[in-house]
Amino acid sequence: MTLQEIKQNESIRALVRAGNQYLEAMGYTDHGPRHVGYVSDTASRILRSLGYDDHIVELAAIAGWVHDVGNAINRHNHGANGAILLYPVLREMGMDIQDVVCIITAVGNHEEHNGFISNAVSAALAIGDKSDAHKSRVRGGKPDPTDIHDRVNFAIQKNKVSVFPEDKVIRQELTMDDTSSVMEYLTIYLERIQMCEAAADFLDQRFELVINGTRVNNHKEG
Repeated sequence: MTLQEIKQNESIRALVRAGNQYLEAMGYTDHGPRHVGYVSDTASRILRSLGYDDHIVELAAIAGWVHDVGNAINRHNHGANGAILLYPVLREMGMDIQDVVCIITAVGNHEEHNGFISNAVSAALAIGDKSDAHKSRVRGGKPDPTDIHDRVNFAIQKNKVSVFPEDKVIRQELTMDDTSSVMEYLTIYLERIQMCEAAADFLDQRFELVINGTRVNNHKEG
């Protein structure tokens, strides 16, 4: 099964749309096609760069696209809710049971508060999701100055995730302006950064975070 088939499925389209609308009502940044597209692209690119086969790469792309459907139910435990929602949909689409299990395990464990990395797709999904910070996530292009998430995302002008297999490094490089600060970024992203480190470790890589040219996490070389 391909990512394109997943994108065209009406049930999945409705769930992605509903989750994004729910979070918009709550005042959250974008969680629609822009976000899930970024996560899908980043997760699959990480595994492709590390030499994983095309099938696993496609599963990472699919997991990235569907990872937030649980927001259609509630923000809390949206990973586990999403996994439960996806099981019957993916099986009805004819997806192999082993592939379904791989995806729902990744989706059910992508939240930094309670997720655990247990396979390569889960690891790539975590990095793809937790690395998505950029001004384009601010809805309408106009940040709420009282909202730290809006301020932080709007301050990020560039965001690049690169994979260096020869050095065993996955590096995220951010360029921020003074709309926010590195301190504010760390206030809301610390647990996410730690999850990226754990995910990179699972992939036998190191995760490096660089903000405005300075390496923020001192994740020592193995």
